[in-house]
Amino acid sequence: MQPAKPDVDGAPAPKVSFVSLGCPKALVDSERIITRLRAEGYELSRQHDGADVVIVNTCGFLDSAKEESLGAIGDALTANGKVIVTGCLGAEPESITQRYPAVLAVTGPQQYESVVAAVHRAVPPKHDPFLDLLPPEGIKLTPRHYAYLKISEGCNNRCTFCIIPRLRGDLVSRPAADVLREAERLVAAGGKELLVISQDTSAYGLDIKYAESRWKGRDVRAKFLDLARELGELGAWVRLHYVYPYPHVDEVIGLMADGKVLPYLDIPFQHASPEVLKRMKRPAAQEKTLERIARWREICPQLTLRSTFIVGFPGETEEDFQFLLDWLEEASLDRVGCFRYEPVKGAVANDLAALVPEKIIEERWHRFMQHQQKISTRRLKQKVGTRQQVIIDETGPTVAKGRTKGDAPEIDGAIYVASRRPLRVGEIATVKVERAEAYDLHGSVVGF
Repeated sequence: MQPAKPDVDGAPAPKVSFVSLGCPKALVDSERIITRLRAEGYELSRQHDGADVVIVNTCGFLDSAKEESLGAIGDALTANGKVIVTGCLGAEPESITQRYPAVLAVTGPQQYESVVAAVHRAVPPKHDPFLDLLPPEGIKLTPRHYAYLKISEGCNNRCTFCIIPRLRGDLVSRPAADVLREAERLVAAGGKELLVISQDTSAYGLDIKYAESRWKGRDVRAKFLDLARELGELGAWVRLHYVYPYPHVDEVIGLMADGKVLPYLDIPFQHASPEVLKRMKRPAAQEKTLERIARWREICPQLTLRSTFIVGFPGETEEDFQFLLDWLEEASLDRVGCFRYEPVKGAVANDLAALVPEKIIEERWHRFMQHQQKISTRRLKQKVGTRQQVIIDETGPTVAKGRTKGDAPEIDGAIYVASRRPLRVGEIATVKVERAEAYDLHGSVVGF
């Protein structure tokens, strides 16, 4: 760790230690807070001990996430004593202050100004504009070669298992030109991949009636298709996350077939049983998703589909669960995650039907994962012998770890790559796939 940079009066710059928990959307919030603090002359510390203050960006979606967040707050108080709490759990400040009355301040999600003001109160800034210069893309918490691009805040959906709208509010979309300017800065700084995120990416622009904004001398609508098309012109991989299967999503598949954006869709289906989906109040649940998936693959055969599901939702019967397994078999999704249902304080779902016993939830989760593992193995075997574009995430003496266009960082599989010369992080290579496992691939570089 480098020593704190001295200010013009000889005093060391104040140091902030940061903990960021939860989803990529929360990570973007952390990046914005850190960028602001760095612009004001604060230094970042990798350790709580020795920092002037600790910020904990919490997650409050599930009870297990709340406990993890509360544990992180307790650890920070023990190691440092001066702690500011923000994030989704901050929307329920009493749950924090009852356990930890010594915290300096508690703010909710997206309340960047309140967090910075709390830091100012705890440790006043010491800023020297001649020494403290920021890169135009801001401070990123991801590796240099990829970045999350948040296009909106909040959500208009009212899924019965989710309290995100209560924590983060209704949908608030960013003007398209603002998103594109940020994306351009990220690519100019060396970003090779943009991961587009929000609570409901395909609803982008609905709240502002798809208003146009000026970009590169022309007007661009704040609409999912238009934004994806413009992002595809920046020369980076564009990966679309948290896309609900509304009918207009079909239009984006053409961009994937044309190579403008990655042939990858992250769609949180959550279940397949009509009865369970009805109790979940999932948007677009009435759509004939299997038919649409088949049509998408006709348009773009290389399309990778990832999704997440919940097992053990209140009232889920064995018939509902078997329907889900049969649906998975037919849908043949490439990448799938599965969550065990947890009652969340304030969620409507808790009172909709009888809770499924934990023992049954656990048994269904294991059956689900075993079932999907077979599907994943089958899908990946189809890639053996093909040539794939691979972005390198980690290097090693003889083998590097990377991802194909069908794999997002952190949540999907990897491809292990042998090369005659050392590869660089962020480099994109052409790799021949030689072997497949249940979730990962192995291959050798055949071109750059």
